[in-house]
Amino acid sequence: MGWREEAKKRAALEAVKHLKDGFTLGLGSGSTAAYAIREIGRKIQQEDLRILGIPTSYQALLLAVNCGVPLTTLNEHPELDLTIDGADQIDETLDLIKGIGGALTREKIVASASKQFVVVVDETKLVGKLGKNHPVPVETLPFALTTVMSKVQEMGGRPVLREGRGKVGPVVTDNGNFIVDVDFGLIKAPKELNKRLKLIPGIVETGLFIEMANIIYLGKPTSVEKLERKKQY
Repeated sequence: MGWREEAKKRAALEAVKHLKDGFTLGLGSGSTAAYAIREIGRKIQQEDLRILGIPTSYQALLLAVNCGVPLTTLNEHPELDLTIDGADQIDETLDLIKGIGGALTREKIVASASKQFVVVVDETKLVGKLGKNHPVPVETLPFALTTVMSKVQEMGGRPVLREGRGKVGPVVTDNGNFIVDVDFGLIKAPKELNKRLKLIPGIVETGLFIEMANIIYLGKPTSVEKLERKKQY
């Protein structure tokens, strides 16, 4: 295991320390969140915790089942105590880009329903400004694909339909939609960009997670740094 995997694992273990008996929590997707799910399963078995999880993708669902994490739904529990998830980029204000794994819409819904949103990353994900050598994933209705790509280009973005690996054709999300990766370069105003994208008919959700993360655990080669969002007064 390289230092980055070790760093992600350490960060995930720190995040799981927020877990308490009786919690309902969101289970993020991707390799970093997977470390958290495995640790949650271990704690349930060894500490006899009463925990319910809401997975944000089929990947998270299957892993949670394998790890013995009981599952529920947002219909049954519309307010969650905690969500633990990873991120693809994070800036100094703790805004995020997510969605390389394709689960951005469900991840954002679950995070928004949570009292606390804790993110785990390794230190390579921290950047001065979002968009540095990284696109913004946008979940798009297949019916609206061409129109969405045209309107995004008018905004100055460079959209690319995400193609599948190991299959022919585009990536299809758990919601049956496509992912368009849009390169905007360095993003000076992420909140405004998110609003403009959401106004385009056919865009289901964006990978810009603005003012959502409460705590970031930043995994480093030999330690974990805790970053907290400043409270707004």
